[in-house]
Amino acid sequence: MIVLINLLLSAINIYFYILIVSVFMSWVPSIKESGFGQLISKITDPYLDIFRRFIPPIGMIDISPIVAIFTLSLASQGIVVLAGYLI
Repeated sequence: MIVLINLLLSAINIYFYILIVSVFMSWVPSIKESGFGQLISKITDPYLDIFRRFIPPIGMIDISPIVAIFTLSLASQGIVVLAGYLI
């Protein structure tokens, strides 16, 4: 059980960093259009689109990644709390 929880937390942590990379890539459009940028977009856009449906951009700034990262962090903390009860 501990191995499964650690694996899940590691996957969430890796996805967190991929989201951060996606946010930084949005500042440089030429990187976003590269093969690497398209791969990152394919990985992160389905998750970010959930938040983009409910959170409109403020001017030219899209704050949905901030909320998405915060939600991912809450999910990670929730898993840790639940694991404490299960172990």
